[in-house]
Amino acid sequence: MITKKLFSLLSFLMISAVIYSQSSFYDFKVKTLEGKDFDFASLKGKKVMIVNTASKCGYTPQYEDLQVLHEQFGGKLAIIGFPANNFMNQEPGTAEEIRQFCTEKYEVTFQLMEKISVKGDDMHPLYQWLTSKDKNGVMDSAVKWNFQKYLIDENGKLVDVLYSKEKPGSDKVIAWLSAK
Repeated sequence: MITKKLFSLLSFLMISAVIYSQSSFYDFKVKTLEGKDFDFASLKGKKVMIVNTASKCGYTPQYEDLQVLHEQFGGKLAIIGFPANNFMNQEPGTAEEIRQFCTEKYEVTFQLMEKISVKGDDMHPLYQWLTSKDKNGVMDSAVKWNFQKYLIDENGKLVDVLYSKEKPGSDKVIAWLSAK
């Protein structure tokens, strides 16, 4: 009897641990474009903008706007770019090619991560969290195109999603960054 109850309790705890293992933005660990580990827990206390990027897109010049934002607000904002090849093969490059393009063309110094998938069956777990209210607790969304932006507050809570047309330095973004 005790053994059965103990087994049931342990099973419940193990299932709960799996279900809640990625319940927070700060639980995610990813790889940088250079293949190094990056722990989102290091972003606690900062606002974060997550952006899916591509080098051959009409919105690619937003790299410049993202870099300006990074330079202006880098002390309180972390911009994290995730190259993704989900839309019309607009990010076909290797990590080295992406780094070279971003550095030479846009002088990017904000953090770029490894190339991932932001939609479909192979969607990265971070983007599953960003797009699912069941996981992020705030809203459902779909990644519609390159340079979609997700805003995360200083406590790791999803605040908003901005679609590609909204520039990184829009009035809405500046107001969010200026708010306490």
